[in-house]
Amino acid sequence: MINMKVARYYNNNDIREDEIAKPVIGPGEILVKVIKSGICGSDILEYYRFAKMKKLGVDSLILGHEIAGDIVEKGETVKHLKIGDRVFVSHHVPCFDCHYCKQGHHTACNLLHNTNYDPGGFAEFVRIPEINIEKKGVYVLDESVSYDEAVFIEPLGCVCRAQRLANVKDGLTVLILGSGTSGILHIQLAKLRGAKKVIATDINEYRLQKAKENGADAVFNADVDLPTKIREINKSRLADIVIVCTGATSAANQALKCAAPGSKIIFFAVPEPGVNLEVPINTYWRNEITIMTSYGAAPQDLDEAYNWILSKRIHIDGLITHRFPLNEVKEAFAVVCEASNSLKVILEPNR
Repeated sequence: MINMKVARYYNNNDIREDEIAKPVIGPGEILVKVIKSGICGSDILEYYRFAKMKKLGVDSLILGHEIAGDIVEKGETVKHLKIGDRVFVSHHVPCFDCHYCKQGHHTACNLLHNTNYDPGGFAEFVRIPEINIEKKGVYVLDESVSYDEAVFIEPLGCVCRAQRLANVKDGLTVLILGSGTSGILHIQLAKLRGAKKVIATDINEYRLQKAKENGADAVFNADVDLPTKIREINKSRLADIVIVCTGATSAANQALKCAAPGSKIIFFAVPEPGVNLEVPINTYWRNEITIMTSYGAAPQDLDEAYNWILSKRIHIDGLITHRFPLNEVKEAFAVVCEASNSLKVILEPNR
């Protein structure tokens, strides 16, 4: 038996390097050597992770779902992939055939919620199940796409889905609450989709500066009287699209106050379970305001994300602020949790 190194998550303050057996692939599977693995904001949502541990009956998880690497083994029935291919692999895939998929809600598909690679992206190697290969979950990278860029395919795919559902388009004013990695990707994409004005907020001055550098037309500290500020720069109007990119309850409530008549509020991030929002439903009814949610990315969203990255129109330069080897995973998570002078933090399991 050959072992490999992994990072095992117990809680945000307890992530340990460990060793487990290197996965053995089946005839329709591939083994990927993980070169880069991004830490997602959802990886530090303890309530989310604890719920999964409870469901699985385990005390820890091997996380990681933003990976780029090399195919180092392939089963005999895998025909369209080869050893040496540089790949991005989606951890979840939909069935395309169920009621939800046929209605365009691929991320509500039962299969999508029950697929993953083995054991997780915070490992030296991952086994990619046959279903992930069959259902369009493996992307062979063009030689012009770096491993760093490939790490952003999944998070950008989630952003593409949200903006597609909200129909971000020419002439609209878009407000983005929260300027972490996802918020900045939303800024870049909204500009590419033709938004007339993009406004961003955060409580962190470093991230506000990054938002401005990445195309925001105006940035504000989240503590300001935001509706007044928006009206001052937007011809007395509030925002046409409000995208919530932080789980802070204050931001969720702030979003409800910043929506113009006919607008859409899309919750890309949400507060923890048990938090309820008071929606002024009579006002929303009178002004035809829509509240939406967006979860994850479907294959068409990943396709769009890959093409934006391939075309070099989405820029990841400057978005990766920290890189760590696997044996420094605890320090890596500390940077993400602190959310100070950082954006995307990358683990390099085979460094």
